[in-house]
Amino acid sequence: MPLWLQARCGLERRSVVALTAVLVLAAAFAVQHFWAGRPQTVRAPEVVRAAASSSAGGRGAATGTGAGVTGVSTDGVPGAARTAAAEIVVDVGGKVREPGVHRLPVGSRVADALRAAGGVRPGTKTDGLNLARFLVDGEQVIVGAPAAAPGPAPAAGAGPAGAAPAAPVTLSTATVEQLDTLPGVGPVLAQHIVDYRTRNGGFRSVGELREVKGIGERRFADLRDLVRP
Repeated sequence: MPLWLQARCGLERRSVVALTAVLVLAAAFAVQHFWAGRPQTVRAPEVVRAAASSSAGGRGAATGTGAGVTGVSTDGVPGAARTAAAEIVVDVGGKVREPGVHRLPVGSRVADALRAAGGVRPGTKTDGLNLARFLVDGEQVIVGAPAAAPGPAPAAGAGPAGAAPAAPVTLSTATVEQLDTLPGVGPVLAQHIVDYRTRNGGFRSVGELREVKGIGERRFADLRDLVRP
């Protein structure tokens, strides 16, 4: 610092040195504070990046990447199997516009099968079909089939009432009256069978009869050869 300035300010040399040191320290602190406060790029920890990579790989496997790759869901069930389990296959025939085999979602009803077949032909009556009935996989729906003619009344002494029918009774489509013709099945038990069918969307196997209220092992043994799903 020039002498004239020191004399004007009344500062001694020691005071000037101390003031200079304080200013230098203040400047250094300011620079350090500014440098430490600047934004910096931070890399994610290795564990986090590995987890993100694993999650992305799982989603890619679930949806499939590239041609011909079958997806796998997070629960280990192949995507194709899950899709197959979510639909049923029914055969719609008779007086419909597009008869044949149709794939429908699980829980579809007879009315849905008729729509999938293009609807019924003009003038066709559907009085004999329960359009609200649930469909089961592998079922056949025939539209406009003539009603079965009632058989002759049994002669007196020809046999006990409720004799076994000539053809197996289809559990998924039979009426209460048709089920009543089975040996050991009265109107009440027949209604139990219909109620079970309505709750569960039909019968997928004859063995499900065991789950119907009122049917034990002995009665099931009498009925299993006389019915079909």
